[in-house]
Amino acid sequence: MTAKTSSTSTMHIGELAERTGLSLRTIRHYDDVGLLPATARTDGGFRVYSEDDLERLTVIKQMKPLGFSLEEMAEILGLLAAPDDAASERSGTLAEFLEKAVHQRAKMARNLAQADELIQRLSGRGPR
Repeated sequence: MTAKTSSTSTMHIGELAERTGLSLRTIRHYDDVGLLPATARTDGGFRVYSEDDLERLTVIKQMKPLGFSLEEMAEILGLLAAPDDAASERSGTLAEFLEKAVHQRAKMARNLAQADELIQRLSGRGPR
């Protein structure tokens, strides 16, 4: 196995997909665009992922519904992975991303409430 592995626990892409609920295609796409490069590859060329990669993919999965672009996702991942001594430099940028995430979540909550109202109306339990 070619290695840049820092974690002892590794998994193939199928296990990563199963653990995250994402498709193999989606994980490969994130690899191709540089958001989630495989930790290592086997001699046969199969991707191998670490627990750190699983955590990184979890963050990507959390950002996706909030409408962050691939570039923003890459920047956020970089900021979150930055050493603690760079905290003052990254705090302003993270605050901007936090504000966007809060705004997007509020918008999603409003849309969900509207969907709930429609479901109630269609089921005959809501206002007419």
